Amino acid sequence: MSTNYDQIAKEYQASKLQPWRTHIERYTLLRLARSVAGLRVLDLACGEGYYTRLLRRLGAAAVTGVDLSQGMIELARAQELAEPLGVRYEAGDAQKVDQQQSNDLVFAAYLLNYAKDYDELLAMCQAIARSLKPGGRFVTVNNHPGDPPENFETGRMYGYSKKLEGPLVEGAPIHWSFHLADQTIEVTNYYLTKATMERAMTAAGLRDIRWHCAEVSPEGVAQMGDAHWQPFLRQPPIVFVECGG
Repeated sequence: MSTNYDQIAKEYQASKLQPWRTHIERYTLLRLARSVAGLRVLDLACGEGYYTRLLRRLGAAAVTGVDLSQGMIELARAQELAEPLGVRYEAGDAQKVDQQQSNDLVFAAYLLNYAKDYDELLAMCQAIARSLKPGGRFVTVNNHPGDPPENFETGRMYGYSKKLEGPLVEGAPIHWSFHLADQTIEVTNYYLTKATMERAMTAAGLRDIRWHCAEVSPEGVAQMGDAHWQPFLRQPPIVFVECGG
């Protein structure tokens, strides 16, 4: 069953503050995004706007966030109202977005791993491709297709764990649990192989596909020590991808 983010919008927002998400996820994603100063950016699966706001603060000229969850968009708009940055938010399906080649960068923190099969994945990739200017770039992080199920409990020391539902085949649900201070929330991704992901991106017209390993920020190493991050880095649960339009 797909995750109903309307019901956990605030809790998922809190999970973004877990140290691994700051010092690995955010750090690596923003390094891949490079300088966004003056760029038009589309943030797909933007949630409550965590990265959307960051991209705007980093100097993006125009940023639009799109998410399927109305609850997430309402939370994002409330934050925009409290601290206006000039960010626009829309509730919508990432598979149907068409911004007519208007963006220098399409950014997506956890989007492709919501596709249940190749057709849904292809629709997402086609939406990304048609929303990019010629020469634009797509940067994303997703569930790592090479993370073996026997590694799924390793993340508890960082505040998350994963659980496979059924055999590890295309479309198998993978449940992420985020263990917060006072509760645990669960979101569902779907397993698709690296080969399937590359096939869909290529078919959609995305090119020069590059896979990147997770990196730890200097601040993360300074605060917690290098040894703290080694289990995560040895078998990372997430993977980063960039490609061109």
